[in-house]
Amino acid sequence: MYKLFFLFAFSLVSAQQYRFVYEYTMKPDAGKKDSAVTEYMNLDTDGKKSFFYNAVRYERDSVYEADRSYKALLAAKTYDQNLGYTVEKDYAGKTISLYDRFKTANLVIRDIKAPVWKVEKEFRKIDGISCQKATASYKGRHWEAWFSREYPVSDGPYTFSGLPGIVVSLRDTENDHIFNLARIKKISRILPLVPKGGKQVTFPEYRKIMNGFTFSSEDIEGMNIDKETGNADLQLKGGYKARIGLEAMKKSGDMDKEIARRLRRTDNPIEKE
Repeated sequence: MYKLFFLFAFSLVSAQQYRFVYEYTMKPDAGKKDSAVTEYMNLDTDGKKSFFYNAVRYERDSVYEADRSYKALLAAKTYDQNLGYTVEKDYAGKTISLYDRFKTANLVIRDIKAPVWKVEKEFRKIDGISCQKATASYKGRHWEAWFSREYPVSDGPYTFSGLPGIVVSLRDTENDHIFNLARIKKISRILPLVPKGGKQVTFPEYRKIMNGFTFSSEDIEGMNIDKETGNADLQLKGGYKARIGLEAMKKSGDMDKEIARRLRRTDNPIEKE
């Protein structure tokens, strides 16, 4: 009886499009455990596939695509450069792919494996949602998840999927990466938020590329200097943005090196291995 109900409930959910909005708090600097960045990430699903992406990045891309205005882009909200990726999950094919961009190059990592979960006999309510605990060791970290069968979509933030319900809360044991479900809403459709083509790379190759960020003046697409705040906002190719204090630029003596330092990817990634 329960199995039939689950399949019926899943058919209702999969026939509609949902957006699960996660509040994601990460510590990008392994040497500064008291530092944290909080962003909102969207998980859009139609029951057949899903896209997990940064909400502000999508807004910024939409602003730019509307009129190709660098001025409008510089005035738009910013997001952490570590969170510009998109994760695509195909439920039928059971495939997971990660898309990111390095300057003007589109990169894709395919055939990513989901965690192998151990479902625990622990239950609790989170914001009124009935949840059950699950744990997993995944790519160098130990994870604790709380999932709910109230939304029987076997999905969650980033590459975390494979549970009999939606992930409501997720954190690693070091509290370096924490996801909490903040909102659920119906949407009219999900958008194919991945680029066509792209260079296929392995995850180690991807990390090496991102950690080897270099900068030259040719990478600048737009610049705005605000003397009142003492900041220079730079829009770079590939969607990167940097804000640097004018005094800091003077003190560094090497603007290219200072920008590269600020845009360097995290040394505390969600995947240690």
